[in-house]
Amino acid sequence: MIKSFDGIIDAAKGNGGKTIAVAVAQDREVLLAIKSANDLGIANAILVGDREGILEAASQIDMDLSGYEIIEEKDKTEACKKAVALVTEGRAQILMKGIVDTAIILKAALEEKAGLRTGNVLSHVAVFEVDAYDKLFYITDAGMNIAPDLKQKKQITENVVKVAHALGNHVPKVAILAAVEKVNPKMPATLDAEALVDMNIKGEISGCIIGGPFALDNAISLEAAKHKGIDHPVAGNADILVVPTIEAGNILYKAISFLAGGKSSGIVVGAKVPMVVTSRADSDEAKLNSIAIGALIAGLK
Repeated sequence: MIKSFDGIIDAAKGNGGKTIAVAVAQDREVLLAIKSANDLGIANAILVGDREGILEAASQIDMDLSGYEIIEEKDKTEACKKAVALVTEGRAQILMKGIVDTAIILKAALEEKAGLRTGNVLSHVAVFEVDAYDKLFYITDAGMNIAPDLKQKKQITENVVKVAHALGNHVPKVAILAAVEKVNPKMPATLDAEALVDMNIKGEISGCIIGGPFALDNAISLEAAKHKGIDHPVAGNADILVVPTIEAGNILYKAISFLAGGKSSGIVVGAKVPMVVTSRADSDEAKLNSIAIGALIAGLK
């Protein structure tokens, strides 16, 4: 099981050299990540966007673009469509967001003619490495589904389990988060947690161990779980945190990033190819981490 981003980078180096279609690539941090991915042998890229802007951004980081294909398209919406087309045509196996709104690239990816839909819900998976935890952990969904119902939570859970499998964790421990650790009919998140646990027991969700409802402390702290008398394989040892709403996920994601200094990555899964969708404010390191995860997922296909 991979326990760090260094481990992810090392594993991705041997994935067979995937190609990334980068939509609206004229961004310094994006190109830094692409350069690093190429230098490390993780993936190469086709850059779609404003050629002049791409050349200018590359000059800022001394990036030699002679080995990259650049597709000129100044309009951001059209650039997203052209990047998606590269994936549809099989010329690229990973789609990456550049300096463009997430909604624009997702709209292009979800058009019927793109052929990237699977029938499953798309969901965002954040992977974190923090000093206070002895392994990588995953948060979902902090960026796509606003208030998922039970059916959507099932698919969100299935999506993140596939990411964990790609990172060598073949039986991840999944904690369904709520405000409390007991089922309360007045708190829908706890009812959903109970239902998801039941699905896991019945084999309707496989490849993982699901527990819940858990408050955050009971999911990640053995001491807190023992103090409350919670005896479950997931308690205090969760690999995956499934949040009840996008607000909860977004706040948790940013608290870890900005208060705890956690290393992060972000990827959207549920389509036929992984989509690297990080914040425009994310560092090139976070973008590289995300590319590496995307390459590992693409390598499973």
